[in-house]
Amino acid sequence: MTELLKRIGAPSDLRALSHEQLAGLAAEIRDVLVQTVARTGGHLGPNLGAVELTIAVHRVFDSPTEPVLFDVGHQAYVHKLLTGRVDRIDTLRQTGGLSGYPSRDESPHDWIENSHASTALSYADGLAKAFDVRGERRPVVAVVGDGALTGGMCWEALNNIAGSDRPVIVVVNDNGRSYSPTAGGLAEHLAALRLRPGYERVLGTMKDRLERTPVVGAPLYEALHGVKRGIKDMLAPQGMFEDLGLKYVGPIDGHDIAAMEQALRMARGYGRPVIVHCVTRKGYGYAPAENDQADQMHQSRGFDPVTGRATRAAGRSWTSVFGEQLVALGEQRDDIVAITAAMCDPTGLGGFNRRFPTRCFDVGIAEQHAVTSAAGLAMGGLHPVVAVYATFLNRAFDQVLLDVALHRLPVTLVLDRAGVTGEDGPSHNGMWDLALLGMVPGLRIAAPRDEPTLRELLAEAVEVADGPTVLRFPKTPLVDPIPAVRRVGGVDVLAEPAPDATVDVLIVSVGAMAPDVLQACGAVRGAGYTVRVVDPGWVTPVDPAITALARQARLVVTVEDGVVAGGVGSRVSQSVRDTVPGVATREIGIPIRFLEHGSVAHVRALAGLSVPDIGRRIVEWCARPPQELKTEVSADTDQEAEGCESSS
Repeated sequence: MTELLKRIGAPSDLRALSHEQLAGLAAEIRDVLVQTVARTGGHLGPNLGAVELTIAVHRVFDSPTEPVLFDVGHQAYVHKLLTGRVDRIDTLRQTGGLSGYPSRDESPHDWIENSHASTALSYADGLAKAFDVRGERRPVVAVVGDGALTGGMCWEALNNIAGSDRPVIVVVNDNGRSYSPTAGGLAEHLAALRLRPGYERVLGTMKDRLERTPVVGAPLYEALHGVKRGIKDMLAPQGMFEDLGLKYVGPIDGHDIAAMEQALRMARGYGRPVIVHCVTRKGYGYAPAENDQADQMHQSRGFDPVTGRATRAAGRSWTSVFGEQLVALGEQRDDIVAITAAMCDPTGLGGFNRRFPTRCFDVGIAEQHAVTSAAGLAMGGLHPVVAVYATFLNRAFDQVLLDVALHRLPVTLVLDRAGVTGEDGPSHNGMWDLALLGMVPGLRIAAPRDEPTLRELLAEAVEVADGPTVLRFPKTPLVDPIPAVRRVGGVDVLAEPAPDATVDVLIVSVGAMAPDVLQACGAVRGAGYTVRVVDPGWVTPVDPAITALARQARLVVTVEDGVVAGGVGSRVSQSVRDTVPGVATREIGIPIRFLEHGSVAHVRALAGLSVPDIGRRIVEWCARPPQELKTEVSADTDQEAEGCESSS
């Protein structure tokens, strides 16, 4: 049922619809969202909650001339549908299809490609300043989730925005959640606003409508139309916003298009910075999402659109194994505490939080604060474990370097979704950590290859008392255990012709690359070359056993799922050059470029990390004379251009 939606080729087309038609359009959009995400996976709950809000924004403001920015960008599916991308929505998050976030390559309506939270207000401040310098009076709209407001950048930006007279409209999409319930003082402040009688009337109205709403796909015309209440205390500054000098409008029923339009037009007419506080329900209009107590189907991997039930069992994962092991360690040691940046369950800390609620801290979307707070916990005699997605630790590099490592503090950083993550696109790939963290003095990095080594390395990490440790693992399915044939020092030997045999190539496999490396060895052996495969477990600093084993090889190749420049391979090559100068080295890793979204297998193949690519490159190197390998200054031109290997 997309009769109305198919008529929307641009936001301006919305202005021709009556309010009765807008209610029908909202129903059609929800139907498309559910049907699409059920098949492709993606962020369902946040978009169901932003339907009317987005319609109202695009009816009041003239995108793309008047920029509309979303924070975080995963709530922009509705925006995509209203800006000419209806016909491609079935390609969402698929290879060659629409991105799961705003994308400048897709549409001029997408000004920014933000998928890390708390950035839109800084973008908005800069855009407004640019328009001002150029003599243009253009409003800039930032739709910001209340979860994003827990990030420090938002408040730095608000401080600058409030000190100006530029027309920046900040639409706070307040559903009380980021992934899970929003934490911190801001959340309490917004919760206090929700306790006001006017706010309760808004929620009551929304509840009544929901009870009368049939399942998504059925007509919602009467159920979603005609609510005129919800605007309360217009332009009455509230608390912290008043202190900043910002006008405040709200709270407003974010599911009432007429009320939202009225508030947005008032904000636009003011001509200066304004906060528009709208109240929404994550997952609104789709009962399975509304009733999902964990996260309102925040991110779904595929489900039955009628029941909302997952179409495939989740199974055991790297994340769940980490969570189990941390609980076990927490039972043994009462000094172990955990920190999450608004992602308790997604990072595996849910079980620890339920078992030890006074030892688990959710700091909101504030990775920088999380790391320095962990430093304080360590100074106080505890051993904090900070669990974040690998891509989000980029935001806290300075804190890791100077607040933790400089003080040689025992903080363990657990990086989920390390390496290629695939469908979520370039900003979510956890490919930078091995290079960034490798330059931090005194920091040790572990990369498990399977469940037993994850448990082993985590236990070892929390025993380190004289500096920070990192444990990283991928998003990919948990593999079957890969036993070692023997151990040399701290290095596991996974395959070799004989214990003391000299081989053509020593392959250093980093973490979860082990299954692919072992499979690629088939091509190397098939070409007539002997191979030894090792997994160091602790990949930084380089274990002396690696250089000892290098003495029994003609060539050393490192394979990792991080950027090739400055990664583990670079450090292995340096160690080999320093201690075994007669042995050539090569590194295989991810090119230094932003990788497009797609399946993990497809993205890895584009990066030169597929099993055939790994095997082919190693065979080619083995076929070269030893002297050529040593004296060659640069890698083959075809691969060097791609940046997925380097040589020494």
